[in-house]
Amino acid sequence: MTETALLALEDGTLWRGLALGARGERTGEVVFNTSMTGYQEVLTDPSYYQQIVVMTASHIGNTGVNRDDDESARAWLAGFAVREASRRVSNWRATASLDDYLRERNVVGISDLDTRALVRHLRSQGAMRGALSSDSTDPARLIEMARTSPSMNGADLVRYVTCNEPYYWDESIDEKWYALTPRHSSLVTRHVLVLDYGVKRNTLRSLTARGCRVTIVPAQTSSQEILALKPDGILLSNGPGDPAAVTYAIETLRAILGRIPIMGICLGHQILGLALGGDTYKLKFGHRGGNQPVKNLLTGQVEITTHNHGFAVRTDSLPKDIEVTHINLNDQCVEGLRTRDQRAFSVQFHPEAAPGPHDAMGLFDEFIAIMEKG
Repeated sequence: MTETALLALEDGTLWRGLALGARGERTGEVVFNTSMTGYQEVLTDPSYYQQIVVMTASHIGNTGVNRDDDESARAWLAGFAVREASRRVSNWRATASLDDYLRERNVVGISDLDTRALVRHLRSQGAMRGALSSDSTDPARLIEMARTSPSMNGADLVRYVTCNEPYYWDESIDEKWYALTPRHSSLVTRHVLVLDYGVKRNTLRSLTARGCRVTIVPAQTSSQEILALKPDGILLSNGPGDPAAVTYAIETLRAILGRIPIMGICLGHQILGLALGGDTYKLKFGHRGGNQPVKNLLTGQVEITTHNHGFAVRTDSLPKDIEVTHINLNDQCVEGLRTRDQRAFSVQFHPEAAPGPHDAMGLFDEFIAIMEKG
């Protein structure tokens, strides 16, 4: 029997559909992702913690799911909303259907939703809190749940997604999917320490593929502990929530700036901007998808990139000795920065892709080059 589901937004609007995945109720910030493919990577990206993700592509699930495409050990998002969910699977790599995958990982979803109207509403009004339920269709109750749920502003969500203790990573990129040069398969020459704010596996693979020994440590690791591990470089990972609320990460980074080469991705970019003296702000509806145009101001080239963030670094807040290296061509916000001595740089987008295009993969090579200079 087909079961109904209801998504209620804090502004009182209601969006009806059919139950998908696990049954239950969830609250979270309702956002949208414009990727045409890669829904499994979206589901397992820790940056989506406490968010209900609406996919703009009209048909989701037709390629099923498999063990290899998970970007972390679990599904992190609060809920999943699609226009049409495929009940049949057609892909040689698939081991299960999307619905089975969501049920197994206790992800509450909704399908047969008017996602076009919902996304237009979010673009107009901005991302907002919501309540998703396949157990109750009481509008007043769900609207109240949405309005009383936690706000993303001021939320330190990194503490919920970071690892509990240090670990090592040695899996490389599968060369069937990426063209790797001989340089990338060289012997291990550099030790990279990854501060885990919600890191994705393909970031780690991108480092090991370039001859790096990779150590991942919890976000709360102190500057003294970091320096004691004697890394050649530090990578600040992606992650969820308000970057300004992750005060311990900002303070730690300030203590090591200038001492070790640093690369930041997404939340790591925002934390670097804050550590350098800048400010961050919440975007109206964020950037999420594998088709976001960014201009590299150093080369003049336009790169199509993968994004997943709701906050950005305020351009006019950055000190004069910080150089903006990339801008978003949709709204002109800061997408990349670096210090003048070039030993610290960051981008707001995801060079590791997964899902998305590989236009920016060369940023990992730039990081290696900075470490090699010492």
